[in-house]
Amino acid sequence: MSERTPLLHYRLSHEPRSPATDRRRPAAKQPPKLNTFFGVVIPTLLSMFSVVVFLRIGFVVGQCGLYQTIAMLLVAYFIISMTVLSVCAISTNGALDAGGAYYMISRALGPEFGGSIGIMFFLANVCGSALFVLGLVEAILTTFGISDDGSSLTGSRYAALPTGYWWSLLYGTVILLLCVLVCLVGAHIYAKATFLIFIIVMVVLGTIFISFFAVPFRTVQLPGHRNASLGPTSANFTGFKLDTLLGNVQADYVVDYTTGVMMSFATVFAVMFNGCTGIMAGSNMSGDLKNPSYSIPRGTITAVIFTFVIYNLLSILISCTCDRVLLQQDYGFLTDINVWHPLVTVGVYSSTLSAAMSNLIGASRILYALARDNLLGRFLSPAKHTSASGNPWVSVLISWIFVQLVLFSGKLNTIASIVTIFFLLVYAAVDLACLALEWASAPNFRPTFRYFTWHTCVLGIMGCAVMMFLINAIYASASIAFMLLLLLLIHYLSPVSSWGFISQALIFHQVQRERGERKKNNKFWFRFPDTLPALTRGLKIFSINLYGGTNSLSVFLSADVLPSDPLQSQYDSWLSLVDHLNIKAFVNLTLADSVRHGVQHLLFISGLGGMRPNTLVLGFYDDIPPQDLLQDSSLSICKFTDNSSQTDDPEDQNDPPCHFPPVRGGVSVGRGGVWGGKSMGPQEYVCVIADAVKMLKNVALARYFGQFDRTQALQGPVFVDVWPVNLLRPDSAAYVDTCSLFLLQLACILNMTRAWQKAKLRLFLCVEEGRSLKGTEQKLKHLLKELRMKAEICTVPWDSQVAFPSNTSRVSDEYLQAVNKLILDQTLRPPAVRFLYLPRPPADTSRYHDYLNQLELLTRNLGPTLLIHGVTPVITTDL
Repeated sequence: MSERTPLLHYRLSHEPRSPATDRRRPAAKQPPKLNTFFGVVIPTLLSMFSVVVFLRIGFVVGQCGLYQTIAMLLVAYFIISMTVLSVCAISTNGALDAGGAYYMISRALGPEFGGSIGIMFFLANVCGSALFVLGLVEAILTTFGISDDGSSLTGSRYAALPTGYWWSLLYGTVILLLCVLVCLVGAHIYAKATFLIFIIVMVVLGTIFISFFAVPFRTVQLPGHRNASLGPTSANFTGFKLDTLLGNVQADYVVDYTTGVMMSFATVFAVMFNGCTGIMAGSNMSGDLKNPSYSIPRGTITAVIFTFVIYNLLSILISCTCDRVLLQQDYGFLTDINVWHPLVTVGVYSSTLSAAMSNLIGASRILYALARDNLLGRFLSPAKHTSASGNPWVSVLISWIFVQLVLFSGKLNTIASIVTIFFLLVYAAVDLACLALEWASAPNFRPTFRYFTWHTCVLGIMGCAVMMFLINAIYASASIAFMLLLLLLIHYLSPVSSWGFISQALIFHQVQRERGERKKNNKFWFRFPDTLPALTRGLKIFSINLYGGTNSLSVFLSADVLPSDPLQSQYDSWLSLVDHLNIKAFVNLTLADSVRHGVQHLLFISGLGGMRPNTLVLGFYDDIPPQDLLQDSSLSICKFTDNSSQTDDPEDQNDPPCHFPPVRGGVSVGRGGVWGGKSMGPQEYVCVIADAVKMLKNVALARYFGQFDRTQALQGPVFVDVWPVNLLRPDSAAYVDTCSLFLLQLACILNMTRAWQKAKLRLFLCVEEGRSLKGTEQKLKHLLKELRMKAEICTVPWDSQVAFPSNTSRVSDEYLQAVNKLILDQTLRPPAVRFLYLPRPPADTSRYHDYLNQLELLTRNLGPTLLIHGVTPVITTDL
């Protein structure tokens, strides 16, 4: 394990936010947070409806026909569904802060990539807000606009607003100013406003569906830009007719009457896809939600399913009832065919205004998160300022300025392609972040939402990439180039972060595959060894099997004057052994006059830079004679011979040069006396443990793993038992100290590996009579939920055990034997492995023998058992 591996270095916390985040909170009373419905469902629904449902659904059907419209919806919703799955996975992997998708991406992929995508996402929301403002202006002018000759554009008697580029810009500026005022007040006012708009939109949608069935044949006058010499001036709402349906099923691309541009599948898809880009509206509000990890997945999926059904129903009903000309030449036809015309107009205004506000407030939250992370230095420092209630008002004003600049484009369809490409790029980045976390097997990536795989991430990335270049290859290429430029800029301007991101883990994987000088220690977590450490006569070996790779720590003992370096001849043998066992590992060898000194050397020298080992795994010191497992038949490909008896057999030329000295004799004599073939005595063994703890290394002692049969252990019901309490100190039992949480983390990571995924974790809670059992169990369940760990909590009364006479300095042997029996009696089927709390060695070295004896009594006949002492905080609820 690595002490500075970001993905594997966790903070002990029971709160969903870091202390740094807490310090950033203003002292003033905070407004109430938003729940799932108000904070996610409503903003997402309104953002996904907005312009498309009222002003562009007829345009899409009229240009593409029913078949291609449904195909477009399927493609669009397939892409966003893959992204929604990734968003749900990342958002349920820890506590979210302000910034939504940017926060997810930056904490997964690092500040450079996350920051560049965050800026792109900010620009996407800015352009999206401008898009909806322009859509609202278009809707207003459709009803109230007058042409240059003073006539109404649609024949409305209420026409009074002059039209033209500058007039449209003025109207858009006024609407945007209204949105800014709402966003400046805060998210709680925005939520109340959007709820009112939501009620209006639902009522309008209801009247639209009723109108298709209730309104008879009707002739609709087309907008006033047409005249009889150029084509028809009116079109028909026919009601349900087969001829109408047949006339609308095939594609018929014509010139868009608002821009004069010939339409195609790609350009129409760009317009239609804007109805899908609202999926991040709820995620953007992550900093204002009560429980983002709960609300974002449920609210987003609900909104996506609802809008998909509505879009398909509207497409079918429109195809069955409206002439093709009506769909192609009048984007506001839903107003003309409604049972009460003004109601649709109010719905259009309301939903489009809400979408504009949603994108504006989303842009401000993203900008605030970027500024708070200090990714662009002083350039964004003003955006950090917030009001007394925590509203980032400066970010709102900056976002307002950017939206105002985009309004100069003047036409809705002009910026539709840009907005769509920006959002697709962000969606692809979210999928990439989820894919990287999944492929890297990051131990902290344990989302409670499990309805995703790396396949869905890849499909989402491919779908987004294909659609980006299909919509506009030039815009797509320019967007990617701009993102790469931002990446380089942030790389040089941003400070060093300690978020813990995936790129360092991926770099480590790449380095680990190098077959040259492997001078780096493995940073990954513990994996159960199939063999115990092998001890040879001249080479004392402590093998550490870690999750993701094996690491061999070697100590060479010699009292003679060495004519040459004896390690070089052994190094190639160890590399060959590692290759033969198909284990990702780095080998380090050192010379020392004792095992203890050798371990000290290796703990000091192993690793590269920040990736240094932080866990030492040793076999348990007991009375069992050591065995030379390098002579195992599974390793028969290696040649175990004396140096004097090397052979030149041609048949052996293809075998790896895996030559080890013969095993030791029956007795080894050390400075401490005779230890029955062991390389060190019990005093030195405990000294090794104490040294590792003092060096802030985690320690694991493996006992009875010589009895571990992997094939048999993983058959039938598989259990992994965890006892996260210091059984040697029953008076100070706690389940939330660093060592206990480290124990839980290791057991959980074992459960995440493919072979152990069906295993069931059992967490044993020792309780005494008279104590609040229910309260303790509930707290433990809450802790497991926050840490995203699945385990069955088993309560174990141990009044009879703690009744044995003991004192604070030493527990009695009777107590240890009783606890040992308690552990053995808990289950009818023994677990595949047990995790036990390893206490710190006593400060008094004269008590080392007693310490080791206590561990022996505690673990006697328990089967494969790991005694764990953790000194590294490895638990966090942050993303």
